[in-house]
Amino acid sequence: MKLKKIIYLMIGATTLTFGTTSCSDSFLDEKMYSSYGSDVSDVNAKLVDLHRQYAAIWGMSGQQGFVGCWQDGTDVGSPGDVQGVETPFYKYAELNSENAAVNILWEGLYDIINSANQIINDKDVDAASKGEAQFFRAYSYNMLVTLWGKVPLITESTTVPRTNYTRNNVTAVDSVIESDLTNAMANLPAVGKAKTESRINKDMARMLAAEAFLRMGMRDKAYFAKAEAAVNPVITEGNYKLISSRYGIFTGEAGDFYHDMFRWGNERRSQGNTEAIWMFQMEYNRNVIGGTIDNPQQRRNWVCAFHKYSGMQNCDSLGGRGNGRLRLSNFVKYGLFQPGDIRNSNFNIRRTLWYNRPGYSEVIGIDKDGFRVDKSSSDAVKTITVKTGDEVVIRRGDSLNVYYPHPTKWGAYDTTDDFGYAMVKDWPVMRYAEAFLLRAEARMRQGNTGGAAEDINVLRDRAFKTYREQTGLTDIGKVYASQINIDFILDERARELISEENRRMTLVRTGTLAERWAKYTDKGSLVPESKLSTGFDAATHTLLPIPLSEIQLNKNAILEQNPGYK
Repeated sequence: MKLKKIIYLMIGATTLTFGTTSCSDSFLDEKMYSSYGSDVSDVNAKLVDLHRQYAAIWGMSGQQGFVGCWQDGTDVGSPGDVQGVETPFYKYAELNSENAAVNILWEGLYDIINSANQIINDKDVDAASKGEAQFFRAYSYNMLVTLWGKVPLITESTTVPRTNYTRNNVTAVDSVIESDLTNAMANLPAVGKAKTESRINKDMARMLAAEAFLRMGMRDKAYFAKAEAAVNPVITEGNYKLISSRYGIFTGEAGDFYHDMFRWGNERRSQGNTEAIWMFQMEYNRNVIGGTIDNPQQRRNWVCAFHKYSGMQNCDSLGGRGNGRLRLSNFVKYGLFQPGDIRNSNFNIRRTLWYNRPGYSEVIGIDKDGFRVDKSSSDAVKTITVKTGDEVVIRRGDSLNVYYPHPTKWGAYDTTDDFGYAMVKDWPVMRYAEAFLLRAEARMRQGNTGGAAEDINVLRDRAFKTYREQTGLTDIGKVYASQINIDFILDERARELISEENRRMTLVRTGTLAERWAKYTDKGSLVPESKLSTGFDAATHTLLPIPLSEIQLNKNAILEQNPGYK
């Protein structure tokens, strides 16, 4: 067994991280390295680096399947053409403490914590800068305790190796999260007042606080009221508006207003997106070294590899060049949406493709079931000519890779990068719509199902706006207090936030992962056995394993493993 060495990165030494080396204690005495150096004192540079570290987790390319780990094996995601790192997240019996995704997320979150600690503990740092660092520390710890339960609580920056970590109770970590977010909400600038629109502001802290307090409310109901109070100003102060009409640079093209806010060039508040709270901005300049954060091609996971069809060419409106690693579950594709919901339009969940290569024409074979085959195949019962503008005719096995319904929110196409390797595009982290979902959940938890229904109807009024206008059915899509429970809210979160939210986080936070896995994961003979989610044991798999590397390096104390893992 190889141990992994502690690598010191960013601002001083990183805690609880690992690289590769052979078994030895000597590496613990290695020289510390920092990407900054001892002469760096610019607090703003350090804060910008927190954003870079965040992007290093969610925008890295080393493990394309990483994104699938937080969707596969839940109610909304199913595996496509998997890379491998995501397999144990739907074949749960294979999930263990050496999984690369587990290590990547643990390491990345503690990188952020260590860098944030250095800023927070600097007595010369102003309150707003400290609040931005506290936001990132709270974000990291909230994710850690949600996915792992008890974790080491570190509030001082680490500059020398430690081998005596122990796990702290969730309540102790939550106390730091609450304190950090309380200070962040008080001291961060208002929306539009931060250094740039992507820097952390007061409303981002309010959204994070609402999510964290909802989780805390599962053990202490008093936090449900705190969650509502935290998110309420985001809704009531009048700084945001749900997108309900066409806007931006694509209004001359076919589309709809919901699709508009996810198009490259429309996503930022400064580009007309009145719903944007936190759009993570990828600063992209191919002529500047460091102008990209890795090559975040794993964001292509949601998009099928339609480019493999002759007659098809990449374009932004179809989602760019996908790699087909992650599919929507059958529950989402066939059971989640009502007719008329704009969030399920063909612009937003692409269910139908048309040949779009200019001047395309080809003779193809059709088998007895209507699937495409080679024109000379013995299975061909007829031949037809397909051309530009015709609906794509799929092959029998295409639904698992190159053709399946897929969300277009992550789509991007760079004409200078037809291969689609970089896929550099802003991505939505927090949107105004989620504020209503968070408040609805908080209200429901307090018994105010009427208030929860009002919040959800705000979203459904937008979602069914066009259909109501077309049909005259003014109440279509409306929900009532009697319908509101956690399952309905989770369904609505899926409808509104599909491919945006970390679904595993949401289900673990609400205590529903086991139930919804059993009820909604793909089943039956129509799904290949290799793509079925199996082996889930709630006693073990609700939480993730502590990385084995951390346990082995921690020679001066016991860093306990979560139950069921070795």
